[in-house]
Amino acid sequence: MSDRTTLDWTADPDSPVPPPSWGRRAPEAQVIPWVFAALVGFLLIGNLILAPHLTAPALRTWSTIFVAICVQAVPFLVLGVALSAAITVFVPPSFWTRALPRRPYAAVPVAGAAGLVLPGCECASVPVASGLMARGVTPSAALAFLLASPAINPVVLVATAVAFPGQPVMVLARFAASLAVAVLAGWAWQWLGRPGWLRIPDRAPVPGESRASAFLSAMRHDILHAGGFLVVGALTAATLNVVVPRSWLAAVGDVPVLSVLVLASLAVLLSICSEADAFVAASLSTFSPTAKLAFLVVGPMVDLKLIALQAGTFGRAFAARFVPLTFVLAIGVSLLVGWVLL
Repeated sequence: MSDRTTLDWTADPDSPVPPPSWGRRAPEAQVIPWVFAALVGFLLIGNLILAPHLTAPALRTWSTIFVAICVQAVPFLVLGVALSAAITVFVPPSFWTRALPRRPYAAVPVAGAAGLVLPGCECASVPVASGLMARGVTPSAALAFLLASPAINPVVLVATAVAFPGQPVMVLARFAASLAVAVLAGWAWQWLGRPGWLRIPDRAPVPGESRASAFLSAMRHDILHAGGFLVVGALTAATLNVVVPRSWLAAVGDVPVLSVLVLASLAVLLSICSEADAFVAASLSTFSPTAKLAFLVVGPMVDLKLIALQAGTFGRAFAARFVPLTFVLAIGVSLLVGWVLL
């Protein structure tokens, strides 16, 4: 008799009687049932202890905000990932050399103005900017597009007009301030940025791989990568929404500069999709138009889920520098545009 695949039957494989150790489970297999039993016990005990507290108003609010952020963002994230994969696979690098000026400082405003043609939120702009960089677009121009796209696209401008009826100047102010911040941030990165601060995605084609396969592979990689950071940002935003008392906001509504800083910070914490933030801003009746403008400008460019996506896509060294730069520029430009137009 010969069976060399049987566990521990090596001393005398031709013996008709297997050794005593034959057929015993490996140590790992013996642990699994105990782990499963412990998990079931933990769930049962947790259900008895935690179930009465799961209906608390704060927890319901937290779960509602978390789900709302994810539901709002996921469709646009998928759109951005699909567009990014299409740019990477189907658009040749030579197209961008023809479409954009060769000088980086001239390419930045052109890329920023191109944000008018992509109706999407900030979640879509990160993978698209990543795809542009992977195809050779200068990072400063891609970053200008990243900031401008969720703030000045037609869907956002129409939503702003609906939220502020009879106030076309608010739409103009949002467009002008957002485009100015995107261009200034792109120029600033071109001037101050260093290659080691920005991790440009490497999307070299696999030899022999079809375009359809490369497209699906790029989409699968980006959606899994960016989706995780979206969840982290949504968790943080939902937690801060519940923790920060709304009464704090009413106390600073009448203080000019402080109200701008508060609403700008609130835009970062709330992480509202850019298609919906105008309606929230319009409801903040105790704040000045300039403070509301800061809320509208900062939100699509600097919020918690966007910070998480930028850090995961371009690296933490990039996010640690680009996020404060964008935030300061957004507040400064909002104050200036608000003083001139509002």
